[in-house]
Amino acid sequence: MGWLSRFLAAVAFFAAGVLFSPETLGSNSVTHLSAYLKLAHLLCFSTAFGAALWVTFIGGIIMFKNLPRHQFGNLQSKMFPAYFSLVGICCAISVAAFGYLHPWKSASTAEKYQLGFLISSFAFSLTNYFVFTPMTIEVMKQRHKVEREENIGTEIGWSKNREAAKANPKLAAMNKKFGMIHALSSLANIMSFGGLAMHSWYLAGKMNL
Repeated sequence: MGWLSRFLAAVAFFAAGVLFSPETLGSNSVTHLSAYLKLAHLLCFSTAFGAALWVTFIGGIIMFKNLPRHQFGNLQSKMFPAYFSLVGICCAISVAAFGYLHPWKSASTAEKYQLGFLISSFAFSLTNYFVFTPMTIEVMKQRHKVEREENIGTEIGWSKNREAAKANPKLAAMNKKFGMIHALSSLANIMSFGGLAMHSWYLAGKMNL
């Protein structure tokens, strides 16, 4: 099944769910808006949370352990901008929907905290997208060039890089710079995921199963 077929199938199931929902079968337009905003919030939050969980704790680790290092880095340089933009857009929609459903003046203390968690996730994702990711990619490309001169980078793991850096001060300096920027990017990503994780606990408390 191609990408377009999968997308159309998802849209069809989504449309069927909306068509046969109690809110659609009713007649209150205010209830309709509230239901649609809740749906938008839930779908966007779950998409952001799931993407962050997979990229941070599963997909990235599997790729690093199984791909040649330069191939892994080039793949990450294409994937991370898409990942951070996806999470950022989803967080923005979640913030807008949650803020509309829980206006600040009438919101409870818990709801204000939740809005803060969502905004922080959005801010950290934007920071990664506009600041840390471009810096990381640029340093990575420079380091790849130096490593190719040393005939390394096609291996899996860091062993050859560390050995070469002992005799190459330029590579050692690039490793240090890359490590610092990558650490900041990882911290921002973890903070974004943390905000989403705290909001998941709030949503779980609201479920009636």
